[in-house]
Amino acid sequence: MKKLVSIFKNKEVVRRIFFTIAILFVFRIGCNITCPGIDASKLTDELSNGSNNILSMMNLLGGGALQNFSIFALGVSPYITSQIIIQLLSMDVLPALSELNKQGQYGRKKIEMATRYLTLMLAAVQAYGIIQTAKTTEWITFTLNDNFLTYVYVVSILVGGSMLVMWLGDQITSKGLGNGISVIIFAGIICSLPSQMSTAFTKWVLTGTATGNSVEATKGVFTFIAYVLAYALIISFVVFIELSRRKIPVQHATRSGGSEKLSKASFLPIKINSAGVIPVIFASSILMAPSVIASFISSDAANAEWLNIFMYNKLYNTGGVMMPWGLIIYLVLVFVFTFFYANLQINPTALAENFQKNGSYIPGVKPGVETEKYVRKVLNRITLIGALALCVIAALPVVLTLTGVFGNDSNLALGGTGLIIVVGVALELNNQMNGLIAGKSYDEVIGGM
Repeated sequence: MKKLVSIFKNKEVVRRIFFTIAILFVFRIGCNITCPGIDASKLTDELSNGSNNILSMMNLLGGGALQNFSIFALGVSPYITSQIIIQLLSMDVLPALSELNKQGQYGRKKIEMATRYLTLMLAAVQAYGIIQTAKTTEWITFTLNDNFLTYVYVVSILVGGSMLVMWLGDQITSKGLGNGISVIIFAGIICSLPSQMSTAFTKWVLTGTATGNSVEATKGVFTFIAYVLAYALIISFVVFIELSRRKIPVQHATRSGGSEKLSKASFLPIKINSAGVIPVIFASSILMAPSVIASFISSDAANAEWLNIFMYNKLYNTGGVMMPWGLIIYLVLVFVFTFFYANLQINPTALAENFQKNGSYIPGVKPGVETEKYVRKVLNRITLIGALALCVIAALPVVLTLTGVFGNDSNLALGGTGLIIVVGVALELNNQMNGLIAGKSYDEVIGGM
């Protein structure tokens, strides 16, 4: 309560909150404007039942904008993809980008510009891919003439919408709260939560009460309560994983009065899940690729039975045995990418070099190669826990769907990528508000002196 009062007493925080809400309001309006020339009623039905994991993931990364095939259907997905590509190329893969990465503010501006140009190109390719995939699988139909000019028209609208969403995200980052791109995805996921809870309440409480059977009604109420408690428990687990860190003690040598040396102690914090939700996005993108490529070939290829191997919420018949190959491939990719991206985020080699340059060292560990080996060993051990936790959270809704716990209502499944994003963004917003409140308090102290 005290923190809530502090927030509303701080004009800067209040201004940022209302600005963020206003931008999200504009985004949600755009999400409900169907792209001209498109009939997307079948696509909306397909996403409503949650049976297609490819569409669900694209809709998730688009902040819920794909469901109506809106003008914002691409969402921030092209920007996220271009960021990942540029970041990977900057890791000593492309020398020009690696050099820019070392040039401070100037280099970051150039890299950001390259990211935006790449976003424009990827948005055009992705827009055509989505149109072709949805049309081949009959999720959408053209209300205009099916010709080249119609494709150009629709692609232009989708690309323009994606660039506008990117601009809205930039406005939130600079004038609102948190990372704008993350907040837009966060808002789309949160919008679906009331519907999910309403569906659960109707399924167990209202249906049980309507039968007039007191036993069924009581059972339904307890089932709903257990569902809400399970949701809270999973959220607590995700919060615990996101906040957990391994602190490596670090000493910083300084000089005072000529040759006299002093040491300052600090810590190098390594998160259990340094990779965040990126491995899940990577894994999902790879699993999407075969279906998207097949849709370019023909409608028969897009509906081929073998594509079910890559569907992580479906079973595939292997010699008379139904196997969840899609889920297995998905979890292996998530596990591998977690290690890969964690080592990109915290580069032990670069870290050891920076320690030597700045006169910092880990007590009991020799500088240079030994420091690099030690940091890598700790990082890999911590990441093992994070990778396993990420696999559990990502697999939970899929496993619940495959086992039929919720019957045909797969949208009731708990956990998943969306929950990781929601928790991560919520923690980020909380930290930023704490920082703004602390800054205001400091200003008030200084001003009163």
